[in-house]
Amino acid sequence: MKKLHIALLAAAASAPTYAIDNVDVASFRHLSAAADSIAADSVATDSVAADTVKFVFTDIKVIPTTPVKDQNKSGTCWCFAGTSMFEDEIVRQGGKEHDLSEMFTVRQCYLDKADRYVRMYGQTNFGAGGSIMDVPYVWARYGAIPENVYSGLNYGEEKHVHGELDAVLKAYLDAVVRKPNKRISESWRKGYEAILDAYLGEVPETFEVDGRTYTPLSYAESLGLNTDDYVPITSFTHHSFYEPFVLEVPDNWLWAPYENVPLDELKAIVDNAIDKGYPVVWAADVSEGGFKWNEGFAVMPKERTAADMEGTELSRWVKLSDKERQAKQFDIKGPVEEIEVTQEVRQKMFDRQETTDDHGMEIVGVATDQNGKRYYKVKNSWDTNQVYDGFFYVSEPFFLAKTLSILVHKDALPASIAAKIF
Repeated sequence: MKKLHIALLAAAASAPTYAIDNVDVASFRHLSAAADSIAADSVATDSVAADTVKFVFTDIKVIPTTPVKDQNKSGTCWCFAGTSMFEDEIVRQGGKEHDLSEMFTVRQCYLDKADRYVRMYGQTNFGAGGSIMDVPYVWARYGAIPENVYSGLNYGEEKHVHGELDAVLKAYLDAVVRKPNKRISESWRKGYEAILDAYLGEVPETFEVDGRTYTPLSYAESLGLNTDDYVPITSFTHHSFYEPFVLEVPDNWLWAPYENVPLDELKAIVDNAIDKGYPVVWAADVSEGGFKWNEGFAVMPKERTAADMEGTELSRWVKLSDKERQAKQFDIKGPVEEIEVTQEVRQKMFDRQETTDDHGMEIVGVATDQNGKRYYKVKNSWDTNQVYDGFFYVSEPFFLAKTLSILVHKDALPASIAAKIF
């Protein structure tokens, strides 16, 4: 067993630099301790050995992408994802790298959400969240602004912290729709805009970039993107395939229609997009136990039961509480067997609201683990203080099960699928 201990440590030392650089001292000590455990308990060899395995990801293809940003304590992931995708699209089309303002887009959505909330007597969703269609919507109607012109940090913070802002905006609008004066005043929107000015800053009518003067609309036009080229796509069976429908999630406040394709075609679109160099905005559920942000991966592990175990492992399992078993289920150290995701399984998760519209991100690449399984490389907006510097790897089963929708350039669709949609 001493030889086994030495072999495990040697294997760790010879692992690819990209993986070992992200294993901390505590993890390395755990590896050593696991080897000792094997010597002490040969019955549980397979279980303990599995605990020593770490993910080793190899990037197969990664498209050029702008630096990771930080939405911090704000519910604006949708804007960071969409803005990042547009920044990357500018580069893909031969333009230079830009750092564009998310908070300009957020502000315009706050304004239009407020108008809709008041017109709907407060009987619709109002909040910080948004959909993958909000960034194209704002670009087409209001334009874009560089980050250094409009950072949205006008309230004494270095990073976005929107708890107070969101609470104030909602309370203000709720007071308006209650109509304490029996009718709504003509000044409510001026007061609302004043709140946004105080927190995010006033929007300049014009600004200069590289010696030229722009308005938000003229600046967006200068960036060379046509927002009509971007297609939102989903995959659900409660509507007909190849017919657009309004995706029924609260953050789709625009009531935007989405194209609907079978699940295998949804995956084929993403695969083709990355292969051809197109980024993809990805809206997904990240509330699953298999979503491990700090560890840098997201998987859908197959549920383990007593029938899968024997010996010491089984004797330990039967003594665990339900809560402890669930925690053990998601105590994932490396590649695991995952569930098979069919169209029916995916639909059931959505219908039972086990799959919810939680988070917006950007798919920028594909990778494999040490066993050859494929993953999507995903860019997040939760800063870079994480194992893969703000990126993580999503298994194909997780993608198939937990995707709400994607946004992609129409030219990224395989021709056979595009012919069924357009």
